[in-house]
Amino acid sequence: MTIFRVMLGAILAVPTVVVVPAVPAAAAPQVSCPAVKPPVPPPTAPPPPAVDAVQATVGGAALATAGLAVPAGAPAVPAVTATSWLVADLDRGVVLGGCGPHEYRAPASVQKLLLAETLMPRLDPAQVVEVSRDDLRDLDPASSLMGLVDGGRYSIESLWLGLLLKSGNDAANVLARVGGGNAGRPGGVQAMNDEAHRLRANQTHAATPSGLDGAGQYTSAYDLALIARAAFAREDFRRYIATRTAQIPGEPGTPALALTHDLTLLDSYPGTLGGKTGFTDLARQTYVGVAERDGRRLAVTLLGAETAPLGSLGEASALLNWGYGLAPDASVGRLVTPDDKKDDHAVAAAHGDRRGGAVNWSTWSLPTGLALGAAVVLAVFVLVIPWRRVTARRRSRDR
Repeated sequence: MTIFRVMLGAILAVPTVVVVPAVPAAAAPQVSCPAVKPPVPPPTAPPPPAVDAVQATVGGAALATAGLAVPAGAPAVPAVTATSWLVADLDRGVVLGGCGPHEYRAPASVQKLLLAETLMPRLDPAQVVEVSRDDLRDLDPASSLMGLVDGGRYSIESLWLGLLLKSGNDAANVLARVGGGNAGRPGGVQAMNDEAHRLRANQTHAATPSGLDGAGQYTSAYDLALIARAAFAREDFRRYIATRTAQIPGEPGTPALALTHDLTLLDSYPGTLGGKTGFTDLARQTYVGVAERDGRRLAVTLLGAETAPLGSLGEASALLNWGYGLAPDASVGRLVTPDDKKDDHAVAAAHGDRRGGAVNWSTWSLPTGLALGAAVVLAVFVLVIPWRRVTARRRSRDR
């Protein structure tokens, strides 16, 4: 009887565990992005892929919106034609604001930043390579070209200048082919996708090295900020992207080239460290740029802009001005880094997986565990002993 009372007390001491199904928090109402209607409507484009719910929260829950994400009390956001954009502080690694930051959009030539960030560490700038016919055969003569010729010989450094000053699609093809090694140009494109994955720019997929439209080729304003941060961390990239003019010497069979950095904010927006424009019929105008003011380096990325009324450069300038008008500690999210993957695993292991109302057994104390064990023993006595008595009676009758 004493044992029974001890066990009964143990049962009463065990806390009651009530599993309550998780109820998702009500989503905040979406705030429309201030927009200005272009004088000429853009052509109809196929709808982009839907954004995965998990991917939408990369960098912070506030970024999981197709609308506006800005800090509380922020000044009025300028109205632009860009369908998605983002302003980030590169040194602090934070997002200052954005419009549909994780929405999929075609990149156009801003994809060349990913090509440069991927292959600059792999290629010797002094190496001289020969241009092949295959490098040029699939390029529209009306597209942006550096001016390479079949059989011409150029240094890798010259190709980087042609890529970033003239947005040379011909230079992009050669660099991707050389950087791809035995796999050629497809190998260079694969290296770009591998690098995007390493940077955690998981919404970015390259189909062409230049950014010319290709099947399944997309990026996001958020991903472009990750890529820009990695690219501008390199001294050689900063030197190339800030170059205004360059003379490429000629060789036998290779004409000399004069390159001028066109479509840039270098001489029109104070503090500009460099930028890259892009345009295709599908992508419309795109831009990625970085400026420095009062010790703050801000990046602006925008996709889906139109030529009027401001154009991508005018919209980028307006958004940078807005970003510099924010408090120095303002943010709505952060720029993830490759090292964050390790932190994610550690957090998951520490918190456990409680989806579906599962109990986290590691949080049970030792006394609670002993009490639960006593309850199990008592259940055995309560259930098993009467069952054995009933069974014994049945057997005596069967005999």
